[in-house]
Amino acid sequence: MTLSLMRRETFETSSRVKLQQEDSENFATVANEIKSWSPEFIMIVARGSSDHAGVFAKYLFEVELGIPTMSAALSVSSIYQKTLKLSRALVIVISQSGQSPDLLAQVASAHAGGAKILALVNDQTSPIVRQADWSIPLNAGAERSVAATKSYLCTLSALLRLVANWNNDAQLMNALNELPHELGIESKNSAQIRHQAFKEMGNCVVIGRGFGYAIAKEMALKIKEVCGIHAEAFSSAEFLHGPVTLAAGKITLLAVNVEDEALSSHLAAVEDFSSRGARVISLVQSTASAHKRINPLLVLLRFYLDIEQIASADGRNPDQPIGLKKVTETL
Repeated sequence: MTLSLMRRETFETSSRVKLQQEDSENFATVANEIKSWSPEFIMIVARGSSDHAGVFAKYLFEVELGIPTMSAALSVSSIYQKTLKLSRALVIVISQSGQSPDLLAQVASAHAGGAKILALVNDQTSPIVRQADWSIPLNAGAERSVAATKSYLCTLSALLRLVANWNNDAQLMNALNELPHELGIESKNSAQIRHQAFKEMGNCVVIGRGFGYAIAKEMALKIKEVCGIHAEAFSSAEFLHGPVTLAAGKITLLAVNVEDEALSSHLAAVEDFSSRGARVISLVQSTASAHKRINPLLVLLRFYLDIEQIASADGRNPDQPIGLKKVTETL
C-alpha cells in the first residue's frame, strides 16, 4: 500500500522537530536579542495554516510572556497601502514558502513603521528571510503535500522553543527535547475518529478552549481541505454566545480536549452542548507529555493521521485537494 504524501510527512514530524534541537544556539541568540530589545507588543503576519499557528502564538506569548499579541490585517498594507505605527513592535512573519506578495508587503510596511521583524520560515532562501532582522528556520524540510502538516507542527515547536529560551524555562525546554519521542509514540496510537463518523456528514464544528481553540482552527481547515466537508472552529466559550443553537439540530462537534488550565471549563461546556443534542466526538492525547504546552501538538498529530485516513476511505486524494495548490500567492 502506497502512503499519501500527507501521511508520510506527518510521520516525518518527529524527526524534523528533533532537528530543531540542533539549532538551539540560534534560538537562544534570537530570544536573548529580542528580549533585550524588549518589544511592547507582538504582531503576527501569516496566512492559512500559518495564521492558525499565529493564534497559538497569541495564547503562548500572552500566557507565558505577558506581551499583548495580535494578528495583522494584511490588506491594510497590500491593498489599502497604509503604514501602521509599529515602533517597539515585534512583527513575527510565519510562512512555509516566504513568497506571498501580501506577506512581503506587510514586512516592508512594518519596517517602515518602526517594527523589528522575526521570520519563522521553512524556506530560508525566501525573500522574507532576507528582509527580516532575525530568522529561525522551521527545519520541516521539503513539504510536497498541499495540506500542511509537519510544517505546522514544526512552527508550534519553534514558537515553544523561542519562549522557553526567552523565559529561561528549563522545564519547557526539557519537555521539548522529549517531544520527538512523544510524537513518535502518538503516531502509533489508535485512531480517534473514523470514516463512519464522517460518512454523509455535510457540516461539523470543531471546538476548543485556549490552546485547544488554536489547533481547532487548523483542524477545521484540514476537514475542509482534504474531506470537502464544511467545518468551522469556535472557542467552546464563544460557541455559547449564539452558535449553541446548532446543538439542537444534532450537529457533530469535534471536542478538542487539551489537558491544560482551560480543560475543566471546556469540558463543562462540551457536556452542555451534548445535553442539548449535539453529537460529540472527543479528541485527546493518548501519550503522556512532560509539559501542558506540549499537549496540543500531540492531539493535532493524531488528528492529521486520522483525517488523512478518512479522506482516503472516502475515495479522495488528500494530496490533491480540489482547487488548491501548495503555494498560494495573494495581494
